[in-house]
Amino acid sequence: MAPAADIDLFAPFERDTILEVRTSKMKTMPGLTIQTGIDKHLRSGKIPVTFLGLDADEHDLTFHGGRDKAIHGYCSSHYEQWRHEFPDAEARFRPGGFGENFVTERMNERNVCIGDIFSVGDDGVLLQVSLPRQPCFKLNHRFQLKNFAPNTYKLSRTGWYYRVLREGTVQAGDEIRLVERKWPKWTIERVQEYLHRTLDNHEMNEELSRIVDMGDESRKAFETRVAKFKAKQRREADGGEDKAAEDWRDYKLVEKKTQTPRIVSFTLEAVRPNPDAAETDLKLGSHVRLKLPNGLLRSYSIVSGNENRFELGVALEERSRGGSAYLHQETKEGDVVQVGRITSDVKPAAAASNHVFIVGGIGITAFLSLMEVYRRINWETTLHYGVRSADEVPFRERLDGLEHAVKLYDGSKGQRMDIGAIFRTLTWNSHVYVCGPRRMLEEAAREAKKCGLSDDDVHFEAFSADTTGDPFEAEVANREGGKVVKVGGEETLLEVLRRCFDDVPSSCEVGNCGTCRVALKSGSVEHRGTALTEEEKSEAMLSCVSRGIGRIVIEI
Repeated sequence: MAPAADIDLFAPFERDTILEVRTSKMKTMPGLTIQTGIDKHLRSGKIPVTFLGLDADEHDLTFHGGRDKAIHGYCSSHYEQWRHEFPDAEARFRPGGFGENFVTERMNERNVCIGDIFSVGDDGVLLQVSLPRQPCFKLNHRFQLKNFAPNTYKLSRTGWYYRVLREGTVQAGDEIRLVERKWPKWTIERVQEYLHRTLDNHEMNEELSRIVDMGDESRKAFETRVAKFKAKQRREADGGEDKAAEDWRDYKLVEKKTQTPRIVSFTLEAVRPNPDAAETDLKLGSHVRLKLPNGLLRSYSIVSGNENRFELGVALEERSRGGSAYLHQETKEGDVVQVGRITSDVKPAAAASNHVFIVGGIGITAFLSLMEVYRRINWETTLHYGVRSADEVPFRERLDGLEHAVKLYDGSKGQRMDIGAIFRTLTWNSHVYVCGPRRMLEEAAREAKKCGLSDDDVHFEAFSADTTGDPFEAEVANREGGKVVKVGGEETLLEVLRRCFDDVPSSCEVGNCGTCRVALKSGSVEHRGTALTEEEKSEAMLSCVSRGIGRIVIEI
């Protein structure tokens, strides 16, 4: 075999040799409880090939396997480059490392096209290239390199999938020959350019969505982009989009259900549904702004649903400012409330090997749908959930569905969550999500810092915020010649800006999402909330919770 450095990966080819054939049974990943089929071992002799892949080859069917992903091919010449780029993991970059079934030397993402048809060996096997490989966190875990997986599609070294057109047998040493090329301009590398790197080329998205030989996973991604772009064009034709101006829509309260003595769920349904909204269009961890009939504006986490129909969970606060009290005591099924922005500041940490949730009380509403999806797609997930008593657990059936992933701490039984111990015992490449009262968030922030976790390793969600403080002034440099506004001790900068200007966006209003962010040009700020990184705090502030000191200069 020629050294990898001597191989021109851009050179066209018509035939190559299958150097190795590999398969695996499902195994538990080291340090986790989830199973994987990535650890493939060498096979010898003739191996039966069916429409679902190689004999005795098992898959995590959440993302792998099936007719479009029957067999995974990978170019062994990539491994030398990986070893050079990641010397700390040099020993792990060897054939089979990517969980491939077929190891070849010259075939690669630059000379293999979507839809290519290949014959293999002399037993009649016929394969068709169906998809580029979509990398996931398991590559990070396998090579013990944080955030390694995105490198594979950025550099187009992912490998590709075959569907089986004709069954038979294969073995190492078989020749693989190009029989037909239907889509010569669409190499795997070029498909990845628009799948991962250049997402907003609408002409290319349209063209790729029409490649019938592309597997559903990628083709449907392009179809979705095309549909969203056309929906946006329709909205603009109907009068345009103003991202700053909030669009308030009427929703009917169709179900009001007691979850616990303190928590009630509310299901709201759009009076005029949005025909462009998909069943799963809401981002995970979304929250929504309500304009209540008593004039109050409040934000609440969405625990399930989509843009046209969703469910909220609301706790009756002991010191309610009117929002939770109104919803609990005044609303009834059939009432209409106005709904504004639906936003999410939660970015699923797809590169993490382990997902740990630290939650108190009503904070479960921020992450419940997220955890359900994580479990459904076999991501390692653990919930540490603190409640006053077992009677205070809302959405009990859904939590029961998370099974052994839940560790409940019942305050009435003296059970206390040891947040420090949770952080100290995190497994490698964990991501932490925290939502609860301020004391919980502050303790979690301290412990995360002690353990050396970065801002990217922990996501904080608050469900309330202290916004009071000393009065201050803010000069709005880019409005009305530098208009100066005064912010009283009991009001927020956001509230004052709204009184003066009609285009100040916001959403959660407790410092989680960053929608209300304004540019900080000069002055000192007491930063509150969690939406800004330490670096961002030097040039921005959250107008919903943070407070200036003396006089500051900002831009909206």
